[in-house]
Amino acid sequence: MSTLRHLAVLHRCVLAWFLLSLGVAVAAPVVHPQAMELVCSAAGAIKVIVQTDDGAQELAPSHMDCPLCVLTGAPPPTVGFTLPTPLPLARAVQSIPAARIAAATAAPLPARGPPSLL
Repeated sequence: MSTLRHLAVLHRCVLAWFLLSLGVAVAAPVVHPQAMELVCSAAGAIKVIVQTDDGAQELAPSHMDCPLCVLTGAPPPTVGFTLPTPLPLARAVQSIPAARIAAATAAPLPARGPPSLL
């Protein structure tokens, strides 16, 4: 039973440590602000430049800093065109005027009867 009690204390300590680290991360820009500049190009490239005491330093590019540059992080759009497919039996399906005339003037089909037994 004491191990379960110690695990509950451990969970509380881990949660407190997480909340403290989160508070430090939120308070860091307020305590020591740094001037940041986003430099975007027409090609969609972005640079984040931070002004520090040592001079200007370039940070790694992240695509979520600028809403105009979010599209450069996405995969390219798929091309949605299809080529027309040729119909191989197009000539065979066309009607022949002589066949239409023969079908119209032919004798009617015989009536159906019982099957013949040999």
